[in-house]
Amino acid sequence: MTTLTREGVDLHYEVHGQGPVILLSHGYSATSDMWRGQIEPLSRDHTVVVWDMRGHGQSDSPDDPALYSEAATVADMAAILDAVGAKRAIVGGLSLGGYMSLAFHRAHPERVAALLIIDTGPGYRNDEAREGWNQTARKTGDRYETEGLALLERGSAERRTARHRSAKGLAYAARGMLTQRDAGVINSLPGISVPSLVIVGSEDTPYLAASDYMAAKIPGARKVVIEGAGHAANIDRPEAFNAAVMDFLGGLS
Repeated sequence: MTTLTREGVDLHYEVHGQGPVILLSHGYSATSDMWRGQIEPLSRDHTVVVWDMRGHGQSDSPDDPALYSEAATVADMAAILDAVGAKRAIVGGLSLGGYMSLAFHRAHPERVAALLIIDTGPGYRNDEAREGWNQTARKTGDRYETEGLALLERGSAERRTARHRSAKGLAYAARGMLTQRDAGVINSLPGISVPSLVIVGSEDTPYLAASDYMAAKIPGARKVVIEGAGHAANIDRPEAFNAAVMDFLGGLS
């Protein structure tokens, strides 16, 4: 276990293997444990870095709601890359982790060698649609406050196995990190010039259209559908998922 302290917030991360760095970010209310099935195969030729976002897993859950935001998460990612000595990395994640990877590229394109966007949406251009998403996110935060961590038991695979210190951090993260402020990420897609892999489970109905959209808007992006997988494609079908990622990584110069 390795801990990085950034502005008073302790962040848990792990480093496995040697080679070009891959930074993997988990989905909302999941933890770095969701990548256990990827660490061994990917770390044969790469340095795999996994971490717990603030409010999640073994990382701190600060008491100030203002400390949970897209900007704070992107800064956390940059700090972790600094800590492992990586000027550039292959950056990717699932769901919220994928969205934050796109946000990281928007803020630090010079630090991204490639993107892995997994069961993710790029946000919304339409203000009304974005507000609908945000209302759902805020309600999710409210439910963690009232129902506690038992709510995880009804989630998708990456959530059911997650272990968190408290529900408070998840509630704050839903309101500050899961909510979206503008169309900056979705508008940035046509300007992405690094190799990009978009992965989606065939049964992850809410994200199929979003994956098609990203694959069409990101120049040269490759899309892979993992048959029989739901939202946690890497957990539902690990062999097929790992094969798709390793094939993509093998094509990088």
